[in-house]
Amino acid sequence: MATDTSVQPSARPRVLILRALGLGDLLAGVPALRGIRRAFPGHETVLAAPAGLARVALATGAVDTLFPTRAPGREVPALDHWTGAAPEIAIDLHGNGPRSHDVLAALGPTRVLSFAVPEPSHPAPPRWLADEHERLRWCRFLGAYGVHADPDDLRLPAPERPSPAPGAVVVHPGADSPARRWPAGRYGAVAARLRATGRRVVVTGGPGEENLCRIVAERAGLGGRDIFCGTLDFDGLSALLAHAALFLSGDTGPAHLAVALGIPSVTLFGPVSPARWGPPPTARHIALWHRGPPGDPHAAEPDPLLTRITADEVLAAALGLLAAEQDRSGAAAHG
Repeated sequence: MATDTSVQPSARPRVLILRALGLGDLLAGVPALRGIRRAFPGHETVLAAPAGLARVALATGAVDTLFPTRAPGREVPALDHWTGAAPEIAIDLHGNGPRSHDVLAALGPTRVLSFAVPEPSHPAPPRWLADEHERLRWCRFLGAYGVHADPDDLRLPAPERPSPAPGAVVVHPGADSPARRWPAGRYGAVAARLRATGRRVVVTGGPGEENLCRIVAERAGLGGRDIFCGTLDFDGLSALLAHAALFLSGDTGPAHLAVALGIPSVTLFGPVSPARWGPPPTARHIALWHRGPPGDPHAAEPDPLLTRITADEVLAAALGLLAAEQDRSGAAAHG
């Protein structure tokens, strides 16, 4: 897959898709991206997204070219550095506001598919539903335009790179917003109790989360070889997760990656309900959530709904999944 800042001439017509958000957003959009790819097999599929997501976009198998974007937070990026011919079709998977539609329309495509400005001739344009699950939302949106997308089509292949800690329980305490960060001391307490059962536990984090990872590691009695904070690129993190026994985190991008790679996961939710961003309802994934009024996902303190989740609840969920996986593996071996 190319990362193209100049958008070179192409013999094929182009579909330009705007989803310039984060890792979890891109992974939640994989079913929609694959639906678009199948619907327009003769087109070059161009994804407008941050350059750092190029490896993720490649792993989906649904994107030919990444057109790099830059914007603070979750704002709509400018696309005025597009220098090629107008795309034939532009698809807004970024949001429901007029700005994301407008930056695509400004490129002069033949068609623009968006929530904000439905095509005038369309008999039943899609309507935005605020409480809809993210995967379902974009598949339903495309379906209104005759593009079939399966919301369960979200798996990614395991990378060929070997894991730096095969069979470990991976604990990821960080999140983009403090509102979605369960207390580090509780992560450390759960990690310590998992270690006491004989499991290897490792801690992961992104750049700037070194202190958070250190707190968890110290509480759990982990050494330097068990800390991967700011040291793994996407391929390295994928390799670690693909061969992990379990992934434990809050509602963050790596949690979506764990689901996409098919490993057991425990995800802690608050302030946003798993009904909006949670894993598929299968036996391999547990979403912990205490019901209540949704809070501010960008708050500067852990959300009260998140902090209601206790270390005992998390440990019980983790041990239950690990036992179930062991039983499943044993049954397959005798099978």
